[in-house]
Amino acid sequence: MARILSLLAVAGVVVVGTVGAGFAVGALGAPSVTGIHNQFGDVNESTTVIESELGIHNPNPIGVSVGDVGVDYTVRMNDVPMANGTKEGVSIGTGNSSVSLTTRMANERIPAWWYAHVRNGERTAVSVDATVSAPLVGERDVSLDQAREIETDLLSGFDSDETRPINTDGPIPRDPALYVNSTDGEWDRENLTRERTPMDLRFDVHNPKPYPYTVSKIGYTITMNDVTVGEGETDRGQVIAPGETTTIRADTAIQNERLDEWWVTHLENNQVTEMHVDFYLIFEFQGEQFRVNPDELGYTTTIETDVFGTKESDSADAGARGDGAASAEDGDQTATPSPEAGQTATSTPTSSGDDATATPTPTPTGESTPTPTGGDDGGILG
Repeated sequence: MARILSLLAVAGVVVVGTVGAGFAVGALGAPSVTGIHNQFGDVNESTTVIESELGIHNPNPIGVSVGDVGVDYTVRMNDVPMANGTKEGVSIGTGNSSVSLTTRMANERIPAWWYAHVRNGERTAVSVDATVSAPLVGERDVSLDQAREIETDLLSGFDSDETRPINTDGPIPRDPALYVNSTDGEWDRENLTRERTPMDLRFDVHNPKPYPYTVSKIGYTITMNDVTVGEGETDRGQVIAPGETTTIRADTAIQNERLDEWWVTHLENNQVTEMHVDFYLIFEFQGEQFRVNPDELGYTTTIETDVFGTKESDSADAGARGDGAASAEDGDQTATPSPEAGQTATSTPTSSGDDATATPTPTPTGESTPTPTGGDDGGILG
């Protein structure tokens, strides 16, 4: 009996050596990553789960299970590392199969990504890199590096040439007190920091009255999915002369430290955000100060993203993906993505004020079943 066990052990060594030699001389092929399917999982106030399914192709007539096969996975957004994970001891069958990974992203990474996103013109390259390491292949790693682009456009809808009246309901007789002839805004990238995202918003306002008055302060509140991400007050002390048109600037800013809280609502709302910017004015007239909250100056826009390009397929049964190798359909990432595969976020601006009905005289201005993960395969990148 001992002799039989000894012979079986020797036979096992011979098999391992034969397989290893086969890889070494090229008789057997190296396993490769054929595609990646990513989707967001659970999210809480501190952590976002990323669930991934890697399609792997093994061209050999035998499975690779002798020794540990390792899978390493990294997600970057504009070169900002967001999450990574590693799984060891993966057994790969013949042909196409899949490996499931669960990685966790610290939400505190969101402000760093946002800074890079705005600095890059509201564009983000999402890069997913996956590597399969098979010891029998020696030092050769077979990797797949994929990228897609997401784009947002938060401020262009603020630009408007629509004339809107501002009523005060205060001591100024006979509303409207002002007419807004136009609005425009842009990111103040010169003063952009990792802590603040400033916006330069401008209003061309016309005073139709025969007397001057002063706008001493402009206050603002910025909300994204009802999360307050910015608020403040600007001292201007700007006199608006009778019959004149004056440009009023509102220096507003998003506080980046609040964006991780917004991120949770963005994912919970299927990557859709409604952004509001509301203003108030402090008027001075005949020695009195009074506050006006003009809806006509407010701005609302809807932002929708699809970071991994899998929003539609996320709601479908995972088993519908076939043999486990990712395909180009349903947003799955393939080994040779098209340059046009980038996704553009939609932004639908709306005016928060009523249409002006007055007739002003304004001054013109110009797979197979995934291998169970058994838990997290990656740690938080802080």
